[in-house]
Amino acid sequence: MRFEELDLSDNVLDALYDMRFEECTPVQEKCIPEILNGRDVLGVAQTGTGKTAAYLLPVLSKLDDGGYPKNAVNCVIMSPTRELAQQIDQAMQGFAYYTPGVSSVAVYGGNDGNRYDQELKSMKSGVDVIIATPGRLISHISLGNVDLGKVSFFVLDEADRMLDMGFSDDIMKIASQLPKTCQTIMFSATMPKDIEKLAQSLLKDPVEVKLAVSKPAEKIQQSAYICYETQKLKIIEDIFKAGDLKRVIIFSGSKQKVKHINQALTRLHINSGEMHSDLDQAGRDDMMFKFKSGQIDVLVATDILARGIDIDDIAMVINYDVPHDAEDYVHRIGRTARADRDGVAITLVNEDDMYAFHQIEKFLDKDIRKNPLPEGCGEDPEYTISKHNGKTSAKSRRRKDRDNTAHKDTKRSNRNAQNQQGAQGGQHDDRRNNRNKDRRDSDNRNKDNRNNRRQRGPKGEGRNPQNGNKRDYRKKGAQGNKPKPRNRPQQQPAAQPAATQDKGIGSVLRHPLKWLRSLGRKK
Repeated sequence: MRFEELDLSDNVLDALYDMRFEECTPVQEKCIPEILNGRDVLGVAQTGTGKTAAYLLPVLSKLDDGGYPKNAVNCVIMSPTRELAQQIDQAMQGFAYYTPGVSSVAVYGGNDGNRYDQELKSMKSGVDVIIATPGRLISHISLGNVDLGKVSFFVLDEADRMLDMGFSDDIMKIASQLPKTCQTIMFSATMPKDIEKLAQSLLKDPVEVKLAVSKPAEKIQQSAYICYETQKLKIIEDIFKAGDLKRVIIFSGSKQKVKHINQALTRLHINSGEMHSDLDQAGRDDMMFKFKSGQIDVLVATDILARGIDIDDIAMVINYDVPHDAEDYVHRIGRTARADRDGVAITLVNEDDMYAFHQIEKFLDKDIRKNPLPEGCGEDPEYTISKHNGKTSAKSRRRKDRDNTAHKDTKRSNRNAQNQQGAQGGQHDDRRNNRNKDRRDSDNRNKDNRNNRRQRGPKGEGRNPQNGNKRDYRKKGAQGNKPKPRNRPQQQPAAQPAATQDKGIGSVLRHPLKWLRSLGRKK
């Protein structure tokens, strides 16, 4: 079907003609008439099917026809990422070229103060269309910067991804600010139970438009290398040496790998850049600009680029890691062979990812060609499709290693425990011997002191008159099972303290050390 057969406004059609858009995609053909008729729509279609235009064109056409409040927000479009919000905003600018009466603003985080001020000014003046990420819009709502009480259109793009990113509560909070008469349009690449539940909460008698996850375009030359993890960089180096390749995206499953790959490519003097979540918004924008303008040839990225980013002239996609499922694989390699161009998709499959890659082959209903390893890489592992040799093989190997060393570790730990116990026992013995030695030395000193006192003169001369009391104290203390002070120098009190005289011998027996210290202070 041609766009001119649809009931779009003349201004929107003029923009489409200038952009050389003539034929509708299947999702556009099914969704645009329903949205123009005011129906809620649930569309299930993957990235690259033209679903952005499927909701932008009818919404823009209806706003262009008029009849909506002035100086008020009439449409809210939700996007899971800043990159997709920017892309939607760019598409909006193109489609609205001949409709100057319809204004729009992109609202997303990661900006400086000037950007925030521009967002605030636009929303205060009553911009027609807000294209926003959930978190940033919630922030403006909480601060009272935007009024959604007159919104007529509510669009959720990439709804499944927003739920995966934990935006479910934010979406429901935003939806609670909308009038009940609001027309809701939801698009998702997949249809899990969470999406069904969300659709039931937000949509009223929706029209469901489901397009099965399509197979990759036949123009994409798909192949794979069966290799070990340590051979991957060598393979990529060989691929780039084979020809003057430009416009290449390398996908990896983690940002740490992305950084490592980009560093390796830089050392090989390959003009590359990296895209991952550690970059701020300015860094992402700069990297995308350099890649789109041809300043860099190779972009190493996480799945942040797998969905929702339109770059039409990608020549090659390399999957450094096998995607989690077949749909992610289709999304990744779908970045190439767009706009009637040919493309190449290469996947590096290590021994842990063989089963997952085989599942992708089953989904595609085809055997992807296996390339021989380049010279100098060594031998490749055998391609096996057993589930036990799949993603859990690394765990299995670690478990086997633990089992093989368990007996050895047990014997080692036993020996260490014995040695530690022996060492501790030796330490205890040393401490016990030292205490006995100190006790013997103290007893010898006390004996010498008593002998010296006997030699100095008759009884009472050179001695304190309270010695007899002390002997009585020791005798009574022993009878009362009270501990005797040991290894302390003989005290010679001049007189019994007043406290002792008041409290009596019982207090002395209960606190002998305190009594002795008091004698020393009185002395």
